[in-house]
Amino acid sequence: MMGRASDELPVCPRLDLWYNANKHRGTLPEKYRNASLYDISADLDIGYNTTIPNFRSLEDPAEEAFRALGLFQCADIFYEVSFDVEVKIRFEGDNLVTEFITPHGNIRVCSVYNERMKQDGVTISHVAETAFKSESDYAALCYVFEHAVVTPRFERIAQLRETAGERGDPIAWVSSAASPMHYVQKQLMGFEQFFYELFDHPDELAELCESIGVMENKIFEVMLEAPVHVYRIGGNFDSMIQNPPFFEEHIAPFLKNRSDALHARGKILLTHTDGENDGLLDLYLDSGIDVAESFCPAPMTRISVIEARGVFGDSVCLWGGIPSLMVLRDSYSDRDYDAYLDEFFEAIGDGRRLIISIADTVPPEADFTRIETLVRRAKDFGSVPGVTA
Repeated sequence: MMGRASDELPVCPRLDLWYNANKHRGTLPEKYRNASLYDISADLDIGYNTTIPNFRSLEDPAEEAFRALGLFQCADIFYEVSFDVEVKIRFEGDNLVTEFITPHGNIRVCSVYNERMKQDGVTISHVAETAFKSESDYAALCYVFEHAVVTPRFERIAQLRETAGERGDPIAWVSSAASPMHYVQKQLMGFEQFFYELFDHPDELAELCESIGVMENKIFEVMLEAPVHVYRIGGNFDSMIQNPPFFEEHIAPFLKNRSDALHARGKILLTHTDGENDGLLDLYLDSGIDVAESFCPAPMTRISVIEARGVFGDSVCLWGGIPSLMVLRDSYSDRDYDAYLDEFFEAIGDGRRLIISIADTVPPEADFTRIETLVRRAKDFGSVPGVTA
């Protein structure tokens, strides 16, 4: 990520969903039946991925009460958000219902985590009921976000550092959204409704974004003091939904603000670029990001590894490069997979500013021998030069 020379080409895929699903099903490879995720990473001699928290690492299931409002409170996140408003929480089977009581009306949300999700290795619950339903919710949502209280939980950093051992370092989750407008779009309403609101009620939407910005700034100010080096802010961009003009106006300036603040402290901004990035690469550069993590190339998207490397050059570390479909035997034959790897290792040049991963994650049905093949090919690649100043 820093552009320094390396003895080998780093490989650091997300194995958590694959591991969780197969552990739950009892279908891990025989030699890993009693292994931890770290044990498997150590056996493969690869990095331990800390880019995504384990959202099930909860001391109490009720800690997930704010998930449908876009906030997560698990052990791998180094802060907590509470609200200086009355909050009612109740479980209805697999559903977690949260209601915020405000002078401007109440906001109700609901998330669900069920057996099927466990079978699939999913750790993040599904939002069954979003916070925003109609124009009448704007004032209440503004009130809730303006009454957010942020508390650091930096002791959790040591816990994650112990889990990752020498194979990784804690990456600080700041927000899954890259800006307040992105937050509304991702967390508070459906995409179709969002674009209607952007057209029909732009002033009210802008006011809500200001209130979310109050909370987001509190989170960032707390996290700036964390003893970590890499910060994850925003992700899951798509050039149809976050199209280039939208990204340039509503996302890039906020990412640039964060990157400038982090760079002033010698820290790194990582953003989760899993999605269709056609038209967005130059905007990532303008935003000052340091790592384009979970980059998914063609054939799953329209952008090839060569194109991305051509735009990013030595300025941005590309983390990803292997589409998840490639490790599924039902999607690609062994011959097709080997051919893709041949093209990939040719496309990456000397390998600088690259961390190999399967984008977005290794799926539960992945052929594990293909993971082993990828690791072997990376080991055979040899050393990687550093970026010259």
